[in-house]
Amino acid sequence: MIKTICSKLIIKNYLLIFDLDGTLVNTDEVNFLSYKEAIKITKDLDLDFLHDTSERFTRDKLYSIMDDLTAQEYENIIEIKNNVYQKYLHKSKINDYVLKFVERFSGENKIVLATNSHKDRAKMVLSYHDLIKFFDYIFYKEDYGDNNKFTHVLYFFNISPNLVIIFENDEEEIRKAIFSGIQDKNIINIFNMR
Repeated sequence: MIKTICSKLIIKNYLLIFDLDGTLVNTDEVNFLSYKEAIKITKDLDLDFLHDTSERFTRDKLYSIMDDLTAQEYENIIEIKNNVYQKYLHKSKINDYVLKFVERFSGENKIVLATNSHKDRAKMVLSYHDLIKFFDYIFYKEDYGDNNKFTHVLYFFNISPNLVIIFENDEEEIRKAIFSGIQDKNIINIFNMR
């Protein structure tokens, strides 16, 4: 795949944008186990019976599976989840396929990480796997809030969407990349390559 992309594009002129969770590092199990412990402590419920582990468990899922959740319980779950996350990091796995892209083009291209993860958690994952060194720039959820991360990065670099290659696993984020003007041919859908 690397050769295919290189043969189609003069890649040295491109900004390469990588996502973290599910793209560069699979953190779904870490995330699930952290939430599972937090929900058990807060609500004395077993998340295994409430959620299908084939999809990533998110903050939004909390309310969808526990409609009686109070605001205080929600905050407690998030706080506990964040506090126990590190103890499950050994369950995370680097996507070697994506890491080869990062390593191959690091030093030749601007390599950017744009994640919807919060800064503390993302730094924890990146540090655990010694990945920070590969990125020229890192953008976290706090950098763009609820806005489109791709639009934010394009604006930050003042770069044409035609000069960007995206590595992403989430269909919603891929739609946002296209909405930002990034051509479909410049989006590497990691989910389809598993």
